[in-house]
Amino acid sequence: MTRFSFESTSRTAQAGGMRLHYNEAGEPGAPVVVALHGGGPGASSWSNFKGNLPALAEHFHCLLVDMPGFGRSDKPELDKQFFEFASDAVVALLDHLGVERTHLIGNSLGGGTSLRIALDAPDRVDKLVLMGPGGAFKPMFSPEPAEGIKLLGLTAAPGGATRENVEAFLRVMVYDEKFITEELIEERLAAAANPENREGLVRTMATFAAPRAGELWRELDRIPHRTLMIWGRDDRTLPMDGALLALQQLPDARLHVFPRCAHWAQLEHQEEFDRLAIDFLLHA
Repeated sequence: MTRFSFESTSRTAQAGGMRLHYNEAGEPGAPVVVALHGGGPGASSWSNFKGNLPALAEHFHCLLVDMPGFGRSDKPELDKQFFEFASDAVVALLDHLGVERTHLIGNSLGGGTSLRIALDAPDRVDKLVLMGPGGAFKPMFSPEPAEGIKLLGLTAAPGGATRENVEAFLRVMVYDEKFITEELIEERLAAAANPENREGLVRTMATFAAPRAGELWRELDRIPHRTLMIWGRDDRTLPMDGALLALQQLPDARLHVFPRCAHWAQLEHQEEFDRLAIDFLLHA
């Protein structure tokens, strides 16, 4: 299985009036998969999906995209709710690259963006794999905001991107803290402390402040695409009971729940996640 480095896969493109960064791997003629990251401090699609890339790239032409405001993409002012703005940006990137149709893999904030793309540009989307998708979440029993969301707000506050806060946020993302290595903490802390990255996170979160902003669960019945939702039973950011309404509303959805798993199923159950996603995208 081929291993990939950040440098060898790093690409940039001017699309939608901004510079977008992505990591590219796999055969150009294979079905396209766009992977979209979550929204925590220092987030990027490379950070979220680099461990999954070798398996996915054996079957797909993979694009790990940094959404606007994150990673090495531009951090513009947002004149729309984030899901809408990011959806437009991803579709503009697809246009630039000549990609007519793609599968989408989205974690958390990237899951919400994936759903917005499916709503706004349905002909550009094949299948959806969503891990704890933002916007689809409507808790039945859990209090809001959840622990992970509180810590996210803390890291985005002025002076909040400290090692203590970033590390606490990362540890909430997993069930087994062995996955939170010193290397990961340092990587995410360095990215979170960058003033441009912090501004991008603040601008993103501000678009969720208005009433009903980002509440995609109100529109899920309009998404006909075959959808696989993957949730961690022990998710403390978007708890699993939030999957129930989405499962009911999405016309063609199925739900896989990982035990001993929090918000990063693609990391904590990497090999099983890869098999599950690949089988679904190729055969379901």
